[in-house]
Amino acid sequence: MNAESTTAGRVEPSTSGVDVQAAEIETPDRVRISGRFYQSAAANVFTPVLICPATGVPQRFYAAFATWLAEEGFDVLTIDYRGIGSSLRESHVKQCRARKQDWGQLDMPAGVDWLRQRCGSERVNLVGHSAGGQLVGLMPNHAALRRVVMVSSSTGYVGRIEFPTRVFAYFFLRLYLPLTASLLGYAPTKRIGMGENLPADVARQWARWCLRPGYVENGFGREIERHSYDEFEAPILSLYASDDRIASEANVRDLLRLFPKAPAETRRLDPASFDCEQMGHVGFFRSSARGAWPIVRAFLRDA
Repeated sequence: MNAESTTAGRVEPSTSGVDVQAAEIETPDRVRISGRFYQSAAANVFTPVLICPATGVPQRFYAAFATWLAEEGFDVLTIDYRGIGSSLRESHVKQCRARKQDWGQLDMPAGVDWLRQRCGSERVNLVGHSAGGQLVGLMPNHAALRRVVMVSSSTGYVGRIEFPTRVFAYFFLRLYLPLTASLLGYAPTKRIGMGENLPADVARQWARWCLRPGYVENGFGREIERHSYDEFEAPILSLYASDDRIASEANVRDLLRLFPKAPAETRRLDPASFDCEQMGHVGFFRSSARGAWPIVRAFLRDA
């Protein structure tokens, strides 16, 4: 990614002292993805933060959290992966040939490089929601990561998901995703409340990886020829909610097993402890869970 390949413009007037700008970022394979840059009023006080979304979740979902981080002194970049949200360049998602591994191998690294260049920072912090944490071991520039916060990131292995969610998850992974991807050319996940509609190959990989322990590990040596999980050294803080039916403790630990060199800490969050009725798999980033956000600030500020 080169500076000449990026553009930025004001998104909206700031009401919080945070300047929000649209960004277009070119990936190593010359795909353009969309981002939003939240510029803190502070002058580069802390290492900037890249927020990487969960599967099918558009970057706008993280706006409140990104704004809060910027108010706390961090410059922040959010991105939409190829095929999702503002980064869907095709007229219909069924025309998109993105794979899930492309998000980790190409889109997330491009976000890191853009943020380093924009902020003049040698390193970047990363907050990854679900897939955004799962895929960091695919990043060829992972050495540029200073610290990583994983939120609801686990292998998502269906066999370790609690009942009755396990029944739906098995149907979703074994039947819904592969069948709709084959019959329709995409997975219509939006109509069943599972985020944005997904490109067919994203849906197929997601299903394959979650039907066995290890998640992305199931693609090693086949669809994924190179990875850096066994070389990854950035400290990891893994957060998961007590009412998350997908990121169970066993699935969270199963993912962290893939990072043998990374110092890792896990923390189970009880929503009631933060005056929050529920967090589940996505609620941490909602304003109702704002009481838990300082956990991230403390970890990213730590020297």
